[in-house]
Amino acid sequence: MSGNSYLSKPVLVTGASGFVGSHIVRRLVSDGRKVRVLLRKTSSRAALEGLPVEIHYGDVLEAESLVAAMQGCGSVFHSVVDPRFWLTDTTPLFRNNVEGLVNSMEAALSCGIERFVFTSSMGTLGVNPDGPVTEDIEFNWYDKASAYIIARLEAEQSLLKYCREKQLPGVALCVANTYGPHDYQPTPHNGMLWQVAKGKVGFAMDAGAPSVDIRDVADAAIRAETKGALGERYIIANEYISNRDFYTIATDHMGNKPPRMISLKVGMVVATIAETIFKLLHKKDYLLRKDAIVLSDIFKEMDHSKATRDLGWNPRPVRETVIDAVEWFKQQEAQI
Repeated sequence: MSGNSYLSKPVLVTGASGFVGSHIVRRLVSDGRKVRVLLRKTSSRAALEGLPVEIHYGDVLEAESLVAAMQGCGSVFHSVVDPRFWLTDTTPLFRNNVEGLVNSMEAALSCGIERFVFTSSMGTLGVNPDGPVTEDIEFNWYDKASAYIIARLEAEQSLLKYCREKQLPGVALCVANTYGPHDYQPTPHNGMLWQVAKGKVGFAMDAGAPSVDIRDVADAAIRAETKGALGERYIIANEYISNRDFYTIATDHMGNKPPRMISLKVGMVVATIAETIFKLLHKKDYLLRKDAIVLSDIFKEMDHSKATRDLGWNPRPVRETVIDAVEWFKQQEAQI
């Protein structure tokens, strides 16, 4: 089929109840596309409320439900992610993030899907101590990576292998920490931003990370559908910003004091002690852990010039993202 004829067909979004997936749905709807979503019957529909979408119930671990949802579609945006890095039993991370993607790709091949856009993670990228991270730097920090990161890495590697060996028309987006409005769960990073903005957080890690506006992620996904080079991955990240500067934007906007910064060294000591105690008490699924401290500062600058060149993608200023997120959360609380 020539040209971009797939744009006239229905499009399926998996993980549509989540932060990234729901924003991709919003963007597709605003562009006048006919949108299908794959949801579990237990999934919240808050992020999709009022949007004209065709709902298909299923699960990425149920191959037949994927095939049924993809029939007649031209494109698939696979945005399923299990982010629970804190799980003691990490089996679900690999099932949902890796097996679920493989099931989705197999369904896409059997249904003749013409574009497959995968929401990956910046965590699949290699660390570069000498400068900005690019897509060409292979993963090189296995000794520090948590099970969650390894699951995301295996997922992306599976996608790129399917593109090479089975001609899956896929593109991967290596997405940074996401922030912005319409976060109904909320996600951990965005939720923390709101708590900080309200002055409810006394201490924060003296770290930093690349961030990206959730609306810019959706924009990148839509652009990748028509402009992305098949079998390639793209960094979708704004500039690096320290927690100190990031949180100060939020607290200044709300007229509150920013949290005091705790050094990474102190944070690691606290996490080590906490993990030891939790293990002695046979506790499971705890958030305070050493790999979370590592992840809080593993990446510095990222180079998104490939996305700018190929996709025409240009993210908005970080300050705009922070203020829009804070204002949205404020309005949500006012309605409660």
